[in-house]
Amino acid sequence: MAEYLLYAVLNIGFITAISPLLLGAIKKVKALSQGRVGPPLLQGYYNLAKLLKKEIIYSQNTSFIMRLAPYLNIGFLLAAAAMVPVVFLPSAEGAPGNVILFLYLLVSAKFFMALAGLDAGSTFGGMGSSREMSLSAIIEPVTITSAAALAFVLKTTDIPEMFAAVLGASLAQYPTLILIGMSLFIVLIVETARIPVDNPETHLELTMIHEAMLLEQTGPKLALMELSYGVKQTVLMAILINIIFPWGLAAEATLPAIAVSMLSFGLKALALAAVIGVFESLMAKIRLFRLPSFFMLALFFSFVTIVFELLA
Repeated sequence: MAEYLLYAVLNIGFITAISPLLLGAIKKVKALSQGRVGPPLLQGYYNLAKLLKKEIIYSQNTSFIMRLAPYLNIGFLLAAAAMVPVVFLPSAEGAPGNVILFLYLLVSAKFFMALAGLDAGSTFGGMGSSREMSLSAIIEPVTITSAAALAFVLKTTDIPEMFAAVLGASLAQYPTLILIGMSLFIVLIVETARIPVDNPETHLELTMIHEAMLLEQTGPKLALMELSYGVKQTVLMAILINIIFPWGLAAEATLPAIAVSMLSFGLKALALAAVIGVFESLMAKIRLFRLPSFFMLALFFSFVTIVFELLA
């Protein structure tokens, strides 16, 4: 029990702490690849500190849902962060990490964010929530299929056990993980509302999805929503990293092992952030009605993985 409490505190704290840095790294790489200087790497921390000092203002049309949604959103995502080891692998009996429960937590956070977008009754909030739910109806089956393919290959639905399996083996033993990695990358892009699906930096009516749901949030509540977005991105990046490149993840709770694990994950996450930044710079935003074709790529990779495993 003591080991799990240590794991939960360190894992959640590290993911929360590194999330604004990864958001800043993606923006920096995008700016550099487009010939701009871009914001400082630590700009995400400055923005959160600024928002925490501001006053909270609510529209007179809002209800208790708008007030509760930021706390529920960050709560669900921190619970999901506790299920994805990045500091060390907890013992199997003390660590809840079922991938189905993990997906439920992500969906619950998204549901309350969309509900808050509708709560104020504004045009933009309603439009963003409507678009988010429409896309979710398409991407959720793809996400579930990707998780099912991962569980099918590694013979477990427990996320820490998945990481332990690939940590003690080589990629040559699980070649289909490369296909799942491609599928997880597309899921990461879609779930974090990035180009070519959405543009997290835009406030244009024709392109807004995620940002439209946050327009009515202010001050510390907006800071919580922004932080929860960063935590969600880091958690999804951690799954992709620890499935394809698990090296460095600590198998025991010793101080040197934890330090190496944090350092290696930080470096791998920054490398993946650079890849996402370059990917976004090379892509144009896809028209809304053509997005299902992009999602189908992830479904195809997951389906092919399951077929290969059945034929093996």
